[in-house]
Amino acid sequence: MRDQRKIDADHLNLLAVFHFVVAGLALAGIGFLFLHWFMMHSLMDNPEMWKNQKGGPPPKELFTIFRIFYGVFGVAILFNGIANVISGLCIRRRVYRTFSLVVAGFNCLAFPFGTILGIFTIMVLVRDSVVEAYPTADPSSLTPSAD
Repeated sequence: MRDQRKIDADHLNLLAVFHFVVAGLALAGIGFLFLHWFMMHSLMDNPEMWKNQKGGPPPKELFTIFRIFYGVFGVAILFNGIANVISGLCIRRRVYRTFSLVVAGFNCLAFPFGTILGIFTIMVLVRDSVVEAYPTADPSSLTPSAD
């Protein structure tokens, strides 16, 4: 029978790697969002495309709504990516377990990969053996002093 500490260490290392993978997917999502903005910007600024328009909102005002969409989703994707990188580093160092649980909760909203990662992160981090692997002291006191 394998030692539970070894199993927990393997699971935590995998979770850290998958947090980095989801952060990479967030980076790809930012790239896709920028590409979509560029295409829509080119489309909305083309006066030839809109010269025979009858009714409907003017393209400039319509693109203003799109700018709000791009801003909100860009910030959300960026926040998700940064939070996953930090959470992956925390899991790897075995610190700030609560922060990783909060990030896992937010990941559950990002269907499908974030949901899977969030559920498995919660399942692993609430195990009693994993809770014992995290220090109970303040993580800043764990760094070696320069004495």
